[in-house]
Amino acid sequence: MGRDETETYITVPTFFKCPISLDVMRSPVSLCTGVTYDRPSIQRWLDGGNNTCPATMQILKSKDLVPNLTLKRLIKAWSDSVGSSAGASSPDPASGLGTPTMGEVNESLMRLSLEKDDEIRLEIMSRIVRFVKDSEANREFLSGKKDLVPMLVDIVSAVTTAKIKLVILAIKVLDTVIKRGNEGDRERLSNLMLTNGCDCLTAILLAIQRGDLESKIEAVRVLEIISSVDTKSKMIIAERDGILTELIKSIDTESDPNLIEASLSFLITISKSKRVRSKLIAAKTITKIEDILLTEETTSVAVTEKSLKLLEILSSKREGRSEICGGGCVEGVVKKLLKVSTTATEHAVTILWCLCHVFREDKTVEETVERSNGVTKLLVVIQSNCSPMVRQMAKDLIKVLKVKSSASALAAYETKTTHIMPF
Repeated sequence: MGRDETETYITVPTFFKCPISLDVMRSPVSLCTGVTYDRPSIQRWLDGGNNTCPATMQILKSKDLVPNLTLKRLIKAWSDSVGSSAGASSPDPASGLGTPTMGEVNESLMRLSLEKDDEIRLEIMSRIVRFVKDSEANREFLSGKKDLVPMLVDIVSAVTTAKIKLVILAIKVLDTVIKRGNEGDRERLSNLMLTNGCDCLTAILLAIQRGDLESKIEAVRVLEIISSVDTKSKMIIAERDGILTELIKSIDTESDPNLIEASLSFLITISKSKRVRSKLIAAKTITKIEDILLTEETTSVAVTEKSLKLLEILSSKREGRSEICGGGCVEGVVKKLLKVSTTATEHAVTILWCLCHVFREDKTVEETVERSNGVTKLLVVIQSNCSPMVRQMAKDLIKVLKVKSSASALAAYETKTTHIMPF
């Protein structure tokens, strides 16, 4: 039983999709930042206590939601035209295929647990993916299915090259349902994937290597979830051949920003283990971060913040500090001071404080900070809205740098005459 050749797929215009849910918007509303979201999605974001725009991370001066009637009319016109051209075979233009009902999904799940034919299982999984993508209510419905995760893990663990499409769909559903779960759900998933000899890590690695961009990002997010449970899970993942290499490769400046962000997030989670930090340093992760910090192209706020956070973590190791001091990394860190966000500035100050104040293993770092106009920027940090701890770090750095500058000035100005210095 193969897939129906008459099925048609509809390409949805990007600006018709909600930036949060990625579904076609049914009730588009705009924030004061000018970004439009689907009302239920942005309302949940605001009700969760957030006071920023999810897309831009700007602080909201107002939380008023203004209906975007023009966009709503455009979506309606597009939906009607797609519906009439696709005919009865595509009743839901938002997904390009008919979306199954909850009752049909229950039936599909039961059939999936019994079916052995991979072609039929692929067809069933495709139907479940359409259901998951259709609405938040559908995602919540699937999240409540206790037998779903073990079933999906079984599919992932039985990976072969021929079954990679099926595995990618299973990972897609896992990514959707598990991030809505609690800590117990994450621990359960981690145990299922990392114990009993199942080869789930090989499957996830294949999805990262062979999947499309969306599949790569979903696989990385699942990897982060299962690594977040404890130190043992981090080490199991870090020691699996190819995983760290592939993820470090993914943070190349030529990669998609969303993939870079997801990969950095995973690397931050896994680097909480000291042994993993050493592996990341040995694998030249710091060189990749340096490229991100020094690139002239616009980098997203999230990517810069996560790059600096990972660099801060790696600077806790002596070999990490040596790598940072040995290239252009320090210049990149100073470059991001006050340029990106408060969070990025705080990470940057902490890195410089670690290098110049706490350890002071390489005196050339101080010269680089001065040469890059770091002192002026640190003076501004003291007056900024950074945390009190970070402002104190900036003061400590200025003392170190001013003492060095003073010593240099005295050496250059030394004569037999006594002079009164202005500091």
